[in-house]
Amino acid sequence: MPTGAADGASVLDRARAWLAQDPDGETRAELRALIAAADSGDEAAAADLDDRFAARLAFGTAGLRGELGAGSNRMNRVLVAQAAAGLAAYVRERAGDVESPTVVVGYDGRRNSHVFAQDSAEIFAGAGLRAILLPRLLPTPVLAYAVRHLGAAAGVMVTASHNPPNDNGYKVYLGGADDGSQIVAPADAEIAAHIERVAELGDISTLPRSLGYEIAPESVVEDYVAATAAVAPAPEGASGLSWVYTAMHGVGWETFSRILEAAGYPAPEPVPAQVEPDGAFPTVAFPNPEEPGAMDLAFERAREVGAELIIANDPDADRLAVALPDTSTPDGWRRLTGNQIGLLLGWRAARLAAETGATEGASLACSLVSSPGLEVVARHYGLDFHSTLTGFKWISRAPGIVFGFEEALGYLVNPGTVRDKDGISAAVAMLGMVSEARGRSASLADLLAEFDETFGAFASDQISVRVDDVSAIGRIMTALRAQHPSAIGDVAVERTDDLLEGVDDLPRGDVLRLWLVDGSRVIVRPSGTEPKLKLYLDVRGDSSDDAAERIAALAAGARRLLDDLGA
Repeated sequence: MPTGAADGASVLDRARAWLAQDPDGETRAELRALIAAADSGDEAAAADLDDRFAARLAFGTAGLRGELGAGSNRMNRVLVAQAAAGLAAYVRERAGDVESPTVVVGYDGRRNSHVFAQDSAEIFAGAGLRAILLPRLLPTPVLAYAVRHLGAAAGVMVTASHNPPNDNGYKVYLGGADDGSQIVAPADAEIAAHIERVAELGDISTLPRSLGYEIAPESVVEDYVAATAAVAPAPEGASGLSWVYTAMHGVGWETFSRILEAAGYPAPEPVPAQVEPDGAFPTVAFPNPEEPGAMDLAFERAREVGAELIIANDPDADRLAVALPDTSTPDGWRRLTGNQIGLLLGWRAARLAAETGATEGASLACSLVSSPGLEVVARHYGLDFHSTLTGFKWISRAPGIVFGFEEALGYLVNPGTVRDKDGISAAVAMLGMVSEARGRSASLADLLAEFDETFGAFASDQISVRVDDVSAIGRIMTALRAQHPSAIGDVAVERTDDLLEGVDDLPRGDVLRLWLVDGSRVIVRPSGTEPKLKLYLDVRGDSSDDAAERIAALAAGARRLLDDLGA
């Protein structure tokens, strides 16, 4: 049995208690069959039950996210009901004298998203909150917008973003002083404690429910559309732009298409098989534009129509991917890295701030593992710069933020509208940049070259080491702390920052940041979601070729270091 498992009898007892309160016919049947098989001595069924019930799916700063199925360690209606009741108790406690604080709920096109959202709305209403359910499946940024627009105390988005098809999740935003950002500590622990108290009661059927929740008016979506179209109204260079769009089987297209029309951009050629929501994600192994093969249909469509550009959203449309023609690749297309997109959009934001005289107190921000080029852009235009821990829950809270990004395809381009990553507003901003360049007979490739000429050629790479035993990651981090590397490859390490000891104004974290004498940087940290050790490599070169050579040498040196550590 897995480490930390309870004995078989107690797991069976937990399973039977769960079965008694489960309102979902599908997961009841699934669990009933497993219990019967385990009772008859089926070792595989017993192990499966142990995996489902020996732990609870943890609620943290990312809310809940996990595989669908019966059990406390899966996403299901019992777990969601407990989470909703716990969040309701937290909101009421935090609201003080406010009689009926508002909670708004959104959902995407994944399996069970709608039912999880409706269960939540009923439980919020039953707890005496003003519960507002968005009118249909919509992108995550619309929910983030609605939290602020409706003056809500909190918001919930039912989504697992770009996770595998059989996952779902529960993302929580806070209003008021948090201004519609995702939760951070200590709110996560306080909400988790309320959820635990609800779970200890043992029967969600006793939770009060009400059908007295509201459906948000269509004006909420219309206002988001108008605000996002205003990010970058189409310039003259947009006329005749040929481009391809994929929603990656997600919920982005309906909202994005309305914004394109309002902003005046020509309609794209969609990827027909991926443009409508489909929670089974039938054409991709993993619905993440970063994954190999995920954009193959978009490349094929772009070749068919002779497109100049590809724009892709992930399934809940909070991330953006961009690709441009490249005859040196087998597909004839190349997807930009998250850092390349982030630097271009950061350049745009800084330039706009300078042109409008709005640089005083304004800042650019990115996660500490994202390209250091953004700080160079900020300083060039006289803006402040903030480096944060990973995640938009931190980036969105940067003082004076006018733009923020993380290398994992997340961009915050319109903080007055959405305090979170927003793949739709980022797409509009990118279309604006490309269209402006077209107006002077330049391409997206030319924009990248212009950036390098202005700020230096930045290049990035990542190394991920997957482990079978998670303790190996701790061993490697301990070894690196005990003896800081003196060099990476042939380049000496100038200094090492250990975020566990506190660095600048960053929250403490299990992160090591190595600065090399040639200005290169290596960041080492455990993955927050997978059994991986991750290294982020960044260099600045005199040209794109020079940067490519430097990043290749740095990657080779980093791999030798890992080999020496037994990784």
